[in-house]
Amino acid sequence: MTGCGIGWMAASGCVSGWRLDRHRYNPGKHCMCSTPAFTPEVVYLHLTPGSELPPLSLERFRVLVMIESEVTTVWQKAVSDWLVRSGCLYMMAWGLDCSSWDDSVDWANIEQFAFEEIPAESFVLTSWHENDSLEEVMHFCKHFAVHPSVKLPTTLLLQISSQAQKKKVSMLYGSA
Repeated sequence: MTGCGIGWMAASGCVSGWRLDRHRYNPGKHCMCSTPAFTPEVVYLHLTPGSELPPLSLERFRVLVMIESEVTTVWQKAVSDWLVRSGCLYMMAWGLDCSSWDDSVDWANIEQFAFEEIPAESFVLTSWHENDSLEEVMHFCKHFAVHPSVKLPTTLLLQISSQAQKKKVSMLYGSA
């Protein structure tokens, strides 16, 4: 498991690079932008299938789940519940059997409210992208994945695979 992030100044489009501790991040130190702007946070997390799920302290966020290894339905449900309980309000799935992740997160959101009406500010939007390239999905995530009721200050790039590829994922997302 890895927990690192990239941050950038959205208004000016520059990328600051990876940082180890999001709480000690100093935008002025990493970004040469002269104008202050809203700085959405991007966090990379690698999970191997079946691994223990770490605590997330992201509040409200969007997540791009990149499924590159097969997982059990039990673990997929646990991940979906974990994402929703942790504050995920927009989930995009790409990779192996990604349409099932769309359904799994939908069910986690429905169960969170005991099958009652879900308030607009708690409704999790979901999508799957089985016919899109990872680059296309990252572009969608970075530029178009917005929640109609809530600002999402953080993007989680969740890679489910046997090996972490933080550098590759960060480069793809940075150029999206």
